This record gives sequence, C-alpha cells and structure tokens, in this order.
Amino acid sequence: MKKYILFIFLLPLSLFSQEQLEGRIEDANATQEPKGLGGANVYWLDTSVGTVTDFEGNFTIPYDASYKNLVISYVGYQTDTIQVSENKRIIHKLNATSNLEEVTVSARRKASARSYISSQNVINISSAELLKAACCNLSESFETNPSIDVNFADAISGARQIQMLGLKSPYILIATENIPAIRGAAQSYGLSFIPGTWVESIQITKGAGSVVNGYESITGQINAELQKPSTDFSFYQNLYAANNGRKELNTHINTKVSEKWDTGFYLHGNLRDGHHDKNDDNFLDMPLGKQINVMNRWQYTNPEKGIVSFINFRYMEDENQSGQIHLDHNGDDGGDHGGGEDLQQLWESEIQTQRIDVAAKLGWVNPEIPYQSIGVQTAFGRHDQDSFFGLNMYDIIHTSFYGNALYNSIISDSRHKIKTGVSFTYDSYEEVVNETTYGRKENSVGAFFEYNYDNLDKLNLTAGVRVDNSNVLGFFVTPRLHVKYTPWEKSAVRFSVGSGRRSANIFTENQQLFSTSRNINILDKDGKIYGLDPEKAWNYGISYLQGFNLFGKKADVTFDFYRTDFINQVVVDWENPQNVRFYNLRGESYANSFQTEFNYNPFLHFDIRLAYKYYDIQTDYISGRLEKPLTPKNRIFANASYETQLTEAGSQWKFDTTFNWLDTQRFPSTASSPEAFQLEERSPTVATLNAQITKVFSPKFELYLGGENITNVRQSNPVVNAENPFSTYFDTTFVYGPIFGSTYYAGLRYKID
Repeated sequence: MKKYILFIFLLPLSLFSQEQLEGRIEDANATQEPKGLGGANVYWLDTSVGTVTDFEGNFTIPYDASYKNLVISYVGYQTDTIQVSENKRIIHKLNATSNLEEVTVSARRKASARSYISSQNVINISSAELLKAACCNLSESFETNPSIDVNFADAISGARQIQMLGLKSPYILIATENIPAIRGAAQSYGLSFIPGTWVESIQITKGAGSVVNGYESITGQINAELQKPSTDFSFYQNLYAANNGRKELNTHINTKVSEKWDTGFYLHGNLRDGHHDKNDDNFLDMPLGKQINVMNRWQYTNPEKGIVSFINFRYMEDENQSGQIHLDHNGDDGGDHGGGEDLQQLWESEIQTQRIDVAAKLGWVNPEIPYQSIGVQTAFGRHDQDSFFGLNMYDIIHTSFYGNALYNSIISDSRHKIKTGVSFTYDSYEEVVNETTYGRKENSVGAFFEYNYDNLDKLNLTAGVRVDNSNVLGFFVTPRLHVKYTPWEKSAVRFSVGSGRRSANIFTENQQLFSTSRNINILDKDGKIYGLDPEKAWNYGISYLQGFNLFGKKADVTFDFYRTDFINQVVVDWENPQNVRFYNLRGESYANSFQTEFNYNPFLHFDIRLAYKYYDIQTDYISGRLEKPLTPKNRIFANASYETQLTEAGSQWKFDTTFNWLDTQRFPSTASSPEAFQLEERSPTVATLNAQITKVFSPKFELYLGGENITNVRQSNPVVNAENPFSTYFDTTFVYGPIFGSTYYAGLRYKID
C-alpha cells in the first residue's frame, strides 16, 4: 500500500521537466506604466495546448520546437497571432478594438455528453436532457441515460432503485452540490425526495471518484446541481398528471432581495390516489400517497471580494400506502382501510417520513490570484420514518452532520493544481425492527490531498489520497488515481483505480424484506455494525472515447470496462425462501461491467444514442458461488430525439423515444418451497418503450404528452402467495419488470424570466 501511494505522488514529478515558455500580455493603450491583462487566453495555433494569464498578465505555457504560432485573445481587444522561433520570454501588447462589426454565433449544446478533458469518466446531463421524460424526481432522471439502471425494488412500495456498474445505489456516492445527500436512512426512498424540477444538471462519474467528497463511493458518484436563485426563472410552474392517479405541482419563485442577495422558494406537492389492480391479485399495482416538499434557498454573491454562498432550508413530509384492496367490477373500493375488523383481513403497508435538511456552502476566490480558493460545506439532516408492512414494523430516526473545508491552489503554474482539506461526519441511528431495538453512533475525521496535472494536450492526471479515523471503521487510507491520455485527435483513453469503504445499513437499505414472510437472520456477531464488519472494495476501470465524422456528421463511440472487487461485503442472502440472511463475505465477490455506447447526429436537431451493457456479477454465498439475483446479464438501450427549428416567435416541437431491452434475470432459489410457490430459475426477457412529445408555444409556455411502457409489458404475478399474505412463503420481492402496464401522462410548464 505504501509503495502504491508513493507511486501516485511521484509519477507526476517526471512530467515537471517539460520545457516552458513564459511571457506577459499587456494593454497597448495604457498611458502610464504597463498594465497587465489578467484572464487573456494564450494558446498554440492548431493545438489544444493553452493557458490563461494571471492577475498581472503573466503566463507560462508548454513549449515545443514544433509550435510556431502563438494566439493571444482577450475580450474587447484585437486577437493577435505571433510567430515564435525560440524559447525566449515574450512581452506582447494587445490593442483595444474600437469598432467591432456585429457577429452572430449559433451553437447547439448537447443535452448529455461525456467529457474529453477530465481525467475522470464524467457524463454531464443538462436540464434539456431531464426534460426528455416526465422526470418527476431524481430516481426518474436517468430514464434516457444508459449508464444508470432503474428498476423497482418490490411489488408493494413503488420505490425505484438505481444501479451503477451492476451494484445498488448504496455503493454510489449520491450528492447534491457535492454534499453527500442520499445515504443512511434515505437509501431506499431518498431519490424520490428530490423533485426533478429542482435539478439544474447532473454529473455522473464512473469509478471510485474523487477523495474530496468522502470515502464511501465504490462504483461511482452522482452529483445533482440544484437550481440557483440568481439564474433560475423568477417564476416557474410545472403541472403533471398521469392515468395511474399521480398528480404533481412544482412552483419556483425567485426574487432579488438586494444587489448581493437572491432567494428562491421551491414548492413540490404530489398526490397518488389511483386504485389499480390490473392483475387481479387484490394488491395495489401502484401505492397511494402524497408528498409536500418545501425548500428556501438563499444565494449571496460578491464578485468584488470573490465570495459566493448558498444556504438551504428544506422540510418534507411523505406518506405511502399500499397493500390489499377489494374492488368490485366498477373499480369502487370496498375495503375499510381505516382499521377495525378489516385490519385483520387485509395486508396493508404504510410508510410515513418526515425530513429536515439545512445546508450551507461558502466559497471564496482570491480576486488577485484567481487560482486560489477556499470552500466550506456543512449539512445537517434529520430523517424520521415510521412504517409497518403487514405484521412487520420498521421505524428509523437518522440524524446526520457533514462538514468539509477545502483549499485549492497551484504548484509552480496552472498545469499543477492541488486540493486539500479536512472533513467530519456524524451519524446517529435509532432503529426498531418489530420488537427489537438497534442503535449506533458513527463519527469520522479525515484529511485529503488531491493533485491534478493537466498539460492541456495529451495527459490529464488526478491522484488523491485521504486518511480517516472512524470509531466504527477504524483508521484507514483511501487512495485513488485517474489518468486521461489523448493519443490522437478527438480521443480519450482513461484509467482509474481506487478503494472505498462504508457501513452497511442492512435494514433501511433492504426494506423490501419487510414485505415478505421471511425471518431475519444475522449470522455474524463480532462486528461493530449489528455484528457485521464494514464493507471494503477496490474498483478498477478503463475507458476509451473516440469522436469522429460519419457521413459528414458528428459521432462518437465509447467502450467502458469496470471491475469491483470486494475485500469484505455484507452479503444479503435471499436463497432460502423462508429467510433473509446477512453475513460477512466468505470467499469472493466481484462485479464486471462492460458498456459500449454510440452517439450520432445524422442531421440537424436529430440525435441517436445506442448502448449495449454486459454484467458478470458473482458472489460466494453459503450455498456456493451464484450470479447476482434479479440482474440481467445483457441490456440494450436506444434513444432517439428530434426537435424542429425554433421559430422567431419561440415555438418548437420536440420528440423523444427510449427503448430498453433486458435479458433474463436469475430468481433467488425457491426450490425448498411447496410446488405451488416455486418459480422458474430465470425470468422472461423484458422490452419497454417510452415516448414524449413537447410543444413549445413560446419561451414562456409549453405542453408535453408522454407514455411509459407503451408496449404494455406487465409482470402477471409479482406477489408470491398473494392469497395468504400472513402465511409462510408470502413474498413481494420477485420483481423483474413493470407491474402497472402502460402509463400515459400530460403536463405543462410556464416560466417568467
């Protein structure tokens, strides 16, 4: 380990010896002493090698004898190209432009794109991509992105789970504005607690990610940037309704309080009141419920002093009801869900959640030295859930605090950037599982250092290490390395390696177990987390991105391969239909993920995205090595989007279609169940089609109409032993595809700048 960490920090030193050209860019119109132009662009013609002058107008740029022409540009000044024949300090003066002819520049930003520049494998999803689907909450924001898998957790709760590289969301660090957000008690349902309209953009990072945001990420990081009061619409209204009984309201109101202060009020409400039982098993296909979610966001901006700050206050209440119903042929609800005698006859479930979040961010950039900055992040959260599932009860109170202080600077010149800082986390868990009380308190203090080398041409390297001391995980070191190399034009070859650790929250991360008749067995007793040990894994990845022209139009293709190796894992064993067992890994557990993706723009405003994904995920259970259950080995994804030319009045049509095909999935073993409750070893394949049409009438108003699962694919018997939910072998977790069938929705968006 020591040799590995030493390698991370010594490797960049071999690059420092590259020859450098120094110089200074000045204002030719200065009447007194020379005035340096800070922020001027300096780059070698016909290359991607460039830099920006510092506050005094000084610059340092890589030099090679093959570079002959240096381009210098600055807003409001004439762009100059000067010939350079030797490595000798340059002082050049730019002349102001007094008369500029009108220039019209038009460009179309891709709604979803991979970075060619970053050392990390980052996929950027803009707000335009989020509008291609209903996107009512964060869990539904990935329907048009093949890198994230979205599936239902069970046949009761309606909760959607996401996966990256074949592993569930607990192995992904999910943050809002780089503050870890969906963790602990929020793992099962927390993605549905962030409304889609609140999200400005999403960044998906494959692999171990940066050490700056913590040690918990194993397969990747997802960061959601929220709307900013200073740049969001002063008024925004989104209404949504679907044939499954779901109705939503989203309202944004943003106001400029003073020259430096802006504030925004964000209101989200949804109601789910449709009683549907299309497969006639007397269980609701979709849960009933309602949610109120309110956020007040403050932004302070002082560009003269280089200060930007955000403060968020959020309160949310969510209620979810599901279970058995009695319907006559007219669809009238004949059951008494309020209690009494029917409470003994009907299997019902209810989840009530209250959540309070307070977060603050402060960023300072040195006005005189723009590459120096300091940032402070803090967040407090309290998550209170009361729930029952038939005869099972589960309550949890999770109180958390997160603090992070960060310093950015450079070494020598802007090619060598550093980030360093300290962080603190605190988590308190109080859980009640039926009649048993569980509780623990975790705290950790850590420090991190991250070095980035970027020569703006061939190589971009990020090497980081953090050390943490936790009362549960102990003292440990987390190293991570990301390298991007550009062998030729429009290409990027990436390699990454890193480790991650986490505490498995076995009950809140696997709440679907309560909607079964299974007994809960924790087989290990010596660990600090309810008898279990912390999880530790290494992630390795390699990726190749190549852009090219196909029939004169832009295209790109990506090949990704990632492997996750667990040193220790809390195994969730569903292989006995009467039990769910938790125990420390006894042997090996790994996840191999391969994905290839093709993006093409065959003609103006028409985009095609195709992807194929293969998973090989194996774990050594007590019963032997088995493939991960309910995870298809092969997936095929296709998305096509088209939008008409924007008219002078601002009207436009937008069309989007997404196709998903899932291979067969292994069911957990039911061999020991009575024959009536035994399932096949594997599920059927599943193919779904989603589509949406949007009519933009003006920059202020648009309507959208869409359908999910238009082909009406439906799992016919998602509940095992549905006739006797209080008896043995009742199980709602064998879900491999849609339950409700086709869903159609409509909505409108109205906005005022």
